[in-house]
Amino acid sequence: MPHTPRPRFGIMTAPMQVTYDDIVRVWREADAIAQIEHAWLFDHLMPIVGDPRGPIFEGWTLLAALAAQTRRLRLGLLVTSNRFRPPAMLAKIATTVDVVSGGRLDFGIGVGSRPNPPEARREYPAHGLPFQDTGHAVESLAEACTLIRRLWTEPEPFDFHGTHHHLAGAYGSPKPVQRPHPPILVGGRASATLRVAAEHADLWNIPGGDTADVVRRSALLDRYCTEIGRDPATLTRSIHLPVSYDRPGRTRAAIAEAVDAGFGHVVLGLPAPYPAGVAQWVTDEVIKPSA
Repeated sequence: MPHTPRPRFGIMTAPMQVTYDDIVRVWREADAIAQIEHAWLFDHLMPIVGDPRGPIFEGWTLLAALAAQTRRLRLGLLVTSNRFRPPAMLAKIATTVDVVSGGRLDFGIGVGSRPNPPEARREYPAHGLPFQDTGHAVESLAEACTLIRRLWTEPEPFDFHGTHHHLAGAYGSPKPVQRPHPPILVGGRASATLRVAAEHADLWNIPGGDTADVVRRSALLDRYCTEIGRDPATLTRSIHLPVSYDRPGRTRAAIAEAVDAGFGHVVLGLPAPYPAGVAQWVTDEVIKPSA
């Protein structure tokens, strides 16, 4: 298991059943608190919890707005659905956010074929998006990671002919601020996704909840890294843990288990509605005691 000397804490604000002003308030507050190092949105087009007709914001557009209104936080989507946008377009969107933020983007991406909750499935037909089988989706993700990195780094136009994606005369300009490119975070727990993470990711994220399963998945990722000649310690382990406002001790206990299991990048999911001063509260009640 990789050594994790100090956990790095961040927050996640799901942009559904909330207002724009709600999220801006929390992110601006977090941006002024040194113990909160990163902040995240998710990537859904229709609510997956609560009123199915309630408000929800498109993740990358909102992330660009928040990038312009913060100065310090690293930021990203946990995680982008590779099904929603063509990868070359996604590379351009992500570059724009990295430039707007001054080089603070962590590029989170995943398969996007979330089987649960069932509410997540309706956003595909509702937006005219195809929903292919899992094998197709994982292959598409691997190709997307390859061509996005090339668009970020290659100095000359290139063609790309994969099984699922085809580009002619592809070229990215400007390049991202970060060199050689923004860190790539792959999210997911399925073994096929872990193989993609082993090959392409700088960080790997998994939802918490079942510690034994999380440990097994991390060990499987170690194995896949070793099989391709990669040192598993070069892949940062990230975990998403929900925050309980009523019982912060539960969240602290979950953090302790995760850190002991080698997870040094902790994303704390803040449930809405957000109490006044929630970023300072989570710092005082959860982050500081866990650091």
